[in-house]
Amino acid sequence: MPDAVVIGAGPNGLVAANLLADAGWSVEVLEEQPEPGGAVRHDQGVDPAFVNDLFSSFYPLAAASPVLAGLRLQDHGLRWSHAPSVLAHPLTDGSCAVLDRDLDATAASLDAFDPADGDAWRRLHEVWEGLRPDLLDALFTPFPPVRATARLALKLRAAGGLRMARSLVLPVRRLGEEEFRGQGGRLLLAGNALHADLAPESSGSGGFGWLMAMLGQTYGFPVPAGGSGALTSALVRRLESRGGRVRCGQRVTRVVVRGGRAVGVRTAAGDAVRARRAVLADVSVPALYGELVEPEHLPAQLLEDLRRFQWDFATFKVDWALDGRVPWQAEQASRAGTVHLSDGMDELTRFAAQIAMRQVPDRPFTIFGQMTTSDATRSPQGTESAWAYTHIPHDIRSDAGDEGITGDWSAKDQELFADRVERQVERFAPGFRDLIRVRRVLAPPTLEAMDGNLAGGAINGGTTAMHQQLVFRPLPGTGRPETPVPGLFLASSGAHPGGGVHGAPGSNAARAALRRNLPPGLAGAQRLLARRDRTGTRR
Repeated sequence: MPDAVVIGAGPNGLVAANLLADAGWSVEVLEEQPEPGGAVRHDQGVDPAFVNDLFSSFYPLAAASPVLAGLRLQDHGLRWSHAPSVLAHPLTDGSCAVLDRDLDATAASLDAFDPADGDAWRRLHEVWEGLRPDLLDALFTPFPPVRATARLALKLRAAGGLRMARSLVLPVRRLGEEEFRGQGGRLLLAGNALHADLAPESSGSGGFGWLMAMLGQTYGFPVPAGGSGALTSALVRRLESRGGRVRCGQRVTRVVVRGGRAVGVRTAAGDAVRARRAVLADVSVPALYGELVEPEHLPAQLLEDLRRFQWDFATFKVDWALDGRVPWQAEQASRAGTVHLSDGMDELTRFAAQIAMRQVPDRPFTIFGQMTTSDATRSPQGTESAWAYTHIPHDIRSDAGDEGITGDWSAKDQELFADRVERQVERFAPGFRDLIRVRRVLAPPTLEAMDGNLAGGAINGGTTAMHQQLVFRPLPGTGRPETPVPGLFLASSGAHPGGGVHGAPGSNAARAALRRNLPPGLAGAQRLLARRDRTGTRR
C-alpha cells in the first residue's frame, strides 16, 4: 500500500509525486493514457523525420518557476533551448513587433512604431523588475499567499500604489492605449493575453498580458531540447530514482471514501489501490467533483457551484512538417519561436467577439510555433517543424465564414478549418502552403481523447477570467488544494494559480498533504518545507 496515490501523470501530478517522494513517502501515479505527460508530450506522428509537440510547447512559466528549479531536472537530462527571438507579431504591411530577451532589442522594435514606445516598454519592465520576486512568490505558493502579498503590497505602493493596481486590472486594449502610442507594444500585450481566454476588452487582461510579456522578456519562451516530452521524461526519471512508480493505462473511475476520508481509488479494470495517507488528483475540477467523488461526500453548495464552473475557450491545432523555413513577409518573424498572427488590435477584438457570439472565427487569431527555429533537433536542416493553434467556442451556433463549418468536427469540418488556419498564415507568409509536406489536425474531440483534462479542447483547466481566479478558483471559497473530503487534494491546473506548465498546483497539493500528515512535533520540518516553497532550494 503506497502512502499516496496520484491520479494523472501530467506535469502537476508528477511534480506532486516527486515532492512526496522527497519527503520519504511511497508514491504510485496512475495514468489513463498509454504514456505519461498529460499535455506535455511529443511524437513523430506527422513525419518520422520531424518531432512535433502534441499540445504545449513553450514554457516561460516553467523557466520562472521556483518549484521546477528546486527539482533540478537538469540532473535528470532536461535541457532548455531558445529561439533567437522570443515572439513576433507581424502585420500585413510588413511591420513587426518583436519581443526579445535583450531589452534593447525589444525597445528598438517598438520604436519603429513610435519613437516614444521603446521607453514606454522600459518603464513597464522597470516596474516588473521591482515586483518580480514577490509577484512570482505570490503566484507559485498556496492561496492566500499572505507573506508574499504583504511584501507585494509594499512594492506596489513604491511603484505607484493604486495607480499600478489599476493598470493591472485594466482591459489590455486600454492598458495598451495608455502606455503606447503605436501598435507594436499594444499588440505584444494583447497577443499574450489571448494565450488564455482573455479578450482585449476583458477586465484583468492587461495584467495577464503584461505578466506573460515580461516573463518572455526575462526568461524567454524556452522549449525542452528534443521535444516537450523531455520535460516529462526528466520528471519520471527523477521520481523513479526516489522509488516512486508510474503506471500507465490505468484509468481511475472512483475515489474511494470510507469513514469520511479518501482511502484510495478504483480503476476501470476493477482494481482497488489503497492509499495510506493521501490521494492527489491531477484531473479537471468537473471530473473530480462530478465523476470521481460520489455526490454524497460533497457539500450541496459545492455541487451547485460546480454548475457555474466555466471552461476556457476550446482549441483547434494543426501540426506541419515543412520543407523549408516559413517565408514571412516581415523578416523579423523568421527569428522568433512564437509568432502571433492577427492584423491589428481590431482584428483581435473581432476574433474574440465572434467566439463570444459562438461563431467559428473567419480570421482566427493564430499562435504559430516554429519549433526547429527554437530547437534545431526537431527536424532536418533547412526544414521546419511547426504548429499553430487558435481558439473557438465550445458550443458553436454558426460559421462567421462562408464555408458552413458546423462544429461537429467531422472530417469535413476539420479539413475546412485547417485550411482556414493555413490561409491566415498565408496572409503574413505568402508561399507558406507550398512548403507543406504533410499536416495533422487536432480538433477539440481529438485533444480531449488524448488528454481527458483538455475537455472540449480547453487547455487552461478553466477560464482565466477574474471571476474564476484566486479565492474563486476553481469554485468560490475553494482557493486551496484541500477538498471537502479529508485526505483528498486537488493537484491540477483547475486549482490556484491555474494553467501553464509550472508545477505550482502539484506542489501546493503535495505540501498540503505533507502538512496534514506531519506529527505536531515536526514544526521545524514544516518551516523547512515553507522555506523551500519560497526559494525552490533545499536548506
